[in-house]
Amino acid sequence: MELKATSMGKRLAQHPYNRVRLLAAGVEVSGDRHEYLIPFNALLDINCKRGMVWGELEFLLPDEKVVRLHGTEWQETQRFYHYLQQAWQNWSLEMSAICVEVLTQLKTEIEEFGNQDRWIKRSELHALRATIEKQFAALPLPLERLSQISDCRELYHFCQRWLEQGEATLRQRNRDWAAHVLKAHHHFFATVETSPLNASQSEAVVNGEDAVLVLAGAGSGKTSVLVARAGWLLQRKLAMPEQILLLAFGRQAAEEMNDRIQSRLNVTNIQARTFHALALHIIREGSNKQPTISKLESDTAARHALLIKVWRQQCEEKKAQANGWRQWLRDELEWELPEGHFWQDDRLARRLASRLERWLGLMRMHGGAQAAMIAEVPDEVRELFSKRIKLMAPLLKAWKSALKEEGAVDFSGLIHQAVALLDKGRFISPWKHILVDEFQDISPQRAALLTALRQQNKRTTLFAVGDDWQAIYRFSGAEMSLTTAFHHYFGDGDRCVLDTTYRFNDRIGDIANRFIQQNPHQLRKPLNSLTKGNKKAVGLLPQEQLEPLLNKLSGYVKQEERVLLLARYHHLRPDVLDKARTRWPKLNLDFMTIHASKGQQADFVIVLGLQAGKEGFPAAARESVIEQALLPQPEDFPDAEERRLAYVALTRARQQVWMLYDREQPSVFVEQLHQLGVPLLRKA
Repeated sequence: MELKATSMGKRLAQHPYNRVRLLAAGVEVSGDRHEYLIPFNALLDINCKRGMVWGELEFLLPDEKVVRLHGTEWQETQRFYHYLQQAWQNWSLEMSAICVEVLTQLKTEIEEFGNQDRWIKRSELHALRATIEKQFAALPLPLERLSQISDCRELYHFCQRWLEQGEATLRQRNRDWAAHVLKAHHHFFATVETSPLNASQSEAVVNGEDAVLVLAGAGSGKTSVLVARAGWLLQRKLAMPEQILLLAFGRQAAEEMNDRIQSRLNVTNIQARTFHALALHIIREGSNKQPTISKLESDTAARHALLIKVWRQQCEEKKAQANGWRQWLRDELEWELPEGHFWQDDRLARRLASRLERWLGLMRMHGGAQAAMIAEVPDEVRELFSKRIKLMAPLLKAWKSALKEEGAVDFSGLIHQAVALLDKGRFISPWKHILVDEFQDISPQRAALLTALRQQNKRTTLFAVGDDWQAIYRFSGAEMSLTTAFHHYFGDGDRCVLDTTYRFNDRIGDIANRFIQQNPHQLRKPLNSLTKGNKKAVGLLPQEQLEPLLNKLSGYVKQEERVLLLARYHHLRPDVLDKARTRWPKLNLDFMTIHASKGQQADFVIVLGLQAGKEGFPAAARESVIEQALLPQPEDFPDAEERRLAYVALTRARQQVWMLYDREQPSVFVEQLHQLGVPLLRKA
C-alpha cells in the first residue's frame, strides 16, 4: 500500500518527498531524487495533519529528526494513516512482548546484583552499566517509546535508573547495606578494639571499594581502623591472613601495629612491614638472593664521614670543583665561607654533611642516569641543575663504590630492584588487600611499588589511611598530591573521613582546623571533638614567659600528666630545661622537634620559637636547585608545609597549648592565629 501526492500538490509543495510506501516492518518515503527508509524500530510517532487543501504525514525519529510528506489528498491521507497506524501498533505489540521478556530478565539480574550481602564496588557498577546498555541496544523498540508502553514502562524505568543514576543509586544501596551489616555485627565493632568503634570508623572498615582513602585527622583513631579492617577481612572470610599486607613507614610503627593486631585479633601470621622490609622480601623471593642493607643506612656518622671525605678530596684536587662548590654554597645557599681552603673548616663540614646526604638521597631516589635527571627538569633551571649534578657526581660514584665493596644495597636501591622484579613478573604478589598507614608520607618511589604490586594482582584493594593536614615530610620526598589526588593515581574508589578526635578539646580543634584550612589545597573535612575547651585552651605568650609558665604548671599539673615542649629545630631546646629535674622535680617534662612529635600526644604543649628570620617558624625556604628539581613541587600557598607543621604542633595537646613568640620579631603565624581568635597573653 502506498500514498502519493497529487500532481498539483507535488508541484506546489516543492518538497523532496512525495510518496510513501508501507513495507513489512517500516515505510519508504521517496521523491524524484530522494529516498528514505524508516524501519518501525526507528519510528517514534506518526502524525497526520490537515492543511488548507492537502494532507500531511509526519514521521518522528530519534534525535528530534522529522521526515514529512506534503501535498497528498486528505481522505487518502487519512485512510493510509489509519492503515499504517494499525500495522505499526500490531508490530509494536509483538515487539513489546519481546522487550518485556528482555527487561524482566535484566531487572532480575540487577536485583540479584543489588541484593548481594557485600559491598558492591564502583568497578562492578561499570560492568553492570555496560550490560544494561548492551541489552537496551538489542531491544526491537526505540528506548524513547518504552515509557509509553504500559507493560514496559516500570521495567524500563527500573533499569534506566541504574544506568543514568547508578552512582547515587549504588551509594544509597551501599549505605543501606553498611547500616544493616554494622547492626548485625555490632559485637565485632564494639570489641575489636579497647573502645567501641564510632560510626565513621566502622563505615570506613566495611567499605569494600578497590581504592579507599581514609582521611584520619589528628587523634581520630586511625590505628584502630587499620586493626579493625584486618579483623573484618578475616571475619568475613574476604582474605586469609597471608593475603593481607600492612605497611608502615617506620620500624617502630610496624612493630606497634603487629603488637596491636596480635593482642586484639589474636593472629600471628599477619605481619606489618616497612616498605623497605617489603622490598627485601620481594627481592629475596623473586631473585633467590639475600640482599644486605648497607651499614651506611644505619650509621649516620659513617655516612657523613664518607661524603665529607670525598667532598674534601674533590675540592683539594681540582680547583674548578672547589670554585664550583664555593659558588654553590655562597651564592645559592648564602652561607658564609672562610677564605682559602674553606673545605678544611670542620664547622662548615658538619653543616654541609646533612645537605650532601639529602642531595645524594634525592638523586638515588630518582634512580635514573644523570642525563635523564637533567633532561627532566624545567628549562629555566636546567643549566644550573646540570652544574650542581656534576659537582655531586663524585659523591654518587663514591657511594656506589662503597655499596659495591660492601656487597650491599641502600634503601632507594631496594625499592628500585623490587619494582623491576615486579614489572618483569619474577614475583607474583599473593596479597589481595594492602593496608597502608600514614599515607600522606608516601613518595612517588613507594607509590610505584604499590602500583606494581596491584598490577601483579588486579584484584588487590588498596586501603590507605592518612591525613593531608599532617603532610610534613616533603623534604624527604613525600608527595602530598598522592593523597589529595588519590583516585587519580590509584584508580576509582571511595573516600571516608574519620570525623571525631579523641585527643583534644573543641577549642584546640576549632583553631587548628580553621588555621590549616586557610590553605585551599588541603582537603576539607570535619573533625569534631568530644570535650569542651575554654578560650584559654590556645594562647599566644611572649617567649620570655617560658620559665614563669613552667613555674605555674608545676603548681597544678598532675604527676601522670605530660608537658611537651616543641620547637622547629633541635638546637632551640631552651636552657631552662637543664635545671628542670631539680627545679620542677614532679613535672613530667619532655622536649622534641615538631617533626619528631608526629604521633605523640601530651596533656599540655608549649610551642617555642614563633619568630621571624633565619631560625624562625615558619622557616624560610632554603632549597637548593637540587631540591627544587628533584622534590615534588610544593603547592602555591605561602608557608604551606610550615603551616601543616604548626597544625601538628597544635594537635599534640589534649588540654591546653601555648604558642611562645618573639615580641620584637613575631612570626607571621602570630597575627594569623590572633585573627582566628587566639588571645595574646601578657603573662603566664
